[in-house]
Amino acid sequence: MAYNLCSYKNDHKTKYLGRPYGRVSRNMLKLKLLNSCFENRVNFYKAKVWEVKHEEFESSIVCDDGRKIKGSLIVDASGFASPFIEYDKPRNHGYQIAHGILAEVDSHPFDLDKMVLMDWRDSHLGNEPYLRMNNAKEPTFLYAMPFDRNLVFLEETSLVSRPVLSYMEVKRRMVARLRHMGIKVRSVIEEEKCVIPMGGPLPRIPQNVMAIGGNSGIVHPSTGYMVARSMALAPILAETIAEGLGSPRMIRGSQLYHKVWNGLWPLEKRGVRECYSFGMETLLKLDLKGTRRLFDAFFDLDPKYWQGFLSSRLSVKELAILSLCLFGHASNLARLDIVTKCSVPLVKMIGNLAVESL
Repeated sequence: MAYNLCSYKNDHKTKYLGRPYGRVSRNMLKLKLLNSCFENRVNFYKAKVWEVKHEEFESSIVCDDGRKIKGSLIVDASGFASPFIEYDKPRNHGYQIAHGILAEVDSHPFDLDKMVLMDWRDSHLGNEPYLRMNNAKEPTFLYAMPFDRNLVFLEETSLVSRPVLSYMEVKRRMVARLRHMGIKVRSVIEEEKCVIPMGGPLPRIPQNVMAIGGNSGIVHPSTGYMVARSMALAPILAETIAEGLGSPRMIRGSQLYHKVWNGLWPLEKRGVRECYSFGMETLLKLDLKGTRRLFDAFFDLDPKYWQGFLSSRLSVKELAILSLCLFGHASNLARLDIVTKCSVPLVKMIGNLAVESL
């Protein structure tokens, strides 16, 4: 389902962002991908991988049923917890956690042609002093997508925290919010528990196993978005692999690993990711009021910049311009937050950018 507008809310204002928004059907997406695999004669083998072995020009996997499968390159798309992707830095990720429901309700207050991207209001916690105190330190927001007058997707989200915020805490905040809004749930059609590791170091580049998806570092460090970017990068990675293996001078081993990893993460993209990671580290430093002030300024920017930031389309130069514009649009208190709370992440980002450029 597509929406004409999405909105951003805090206690003082509602801002209509003028950006279309859509919901992806997981079942239809999975079916489309499986059909594409079938059309291209992809072979499937159902088993768990216990071990990965490498020789100079060939790799193999050992499955839990004892079968050994050989190939020129192993691509691991099994997610963040994969034991086969190596790192050479501590994995100090932030975490996004959310509780969501697709629910039939008696009624709801949302416009049917709009979705609520972020509702940072905390008035629903007025009678919940413990929840309100915690929310003031580590805030969550409501994300709402109405389908009709009685069907709506609702999700309470912690944008990023370290360590991860308690799932039950997030769920309690959502219950309090729905009660305050007068939304009575008749039935829950789908329930969603979402935990997304964000930011942290990239995998070691290059290495013998290629990664794509949650274990490759392509999750947006400031938003948790990944699906659209994965869909865009997968063909690029496939083409790079095909070029290496299908060229007249077929390359394998270390040359192939170098080509595919640097195809996914060229230096420019690594620099961009450092900037997005700085955004995540900034969010980790802010409480509810600071987060509201930051997003007030963020969504007042030229849409080219905030939309480009959310969709991972900006260059390092454009991100630098965004940062200057954000500081210019920010309130005095928001500027104070940036100066006093973000200096350490800023120095770290500059240092990492310098190392990447060597």
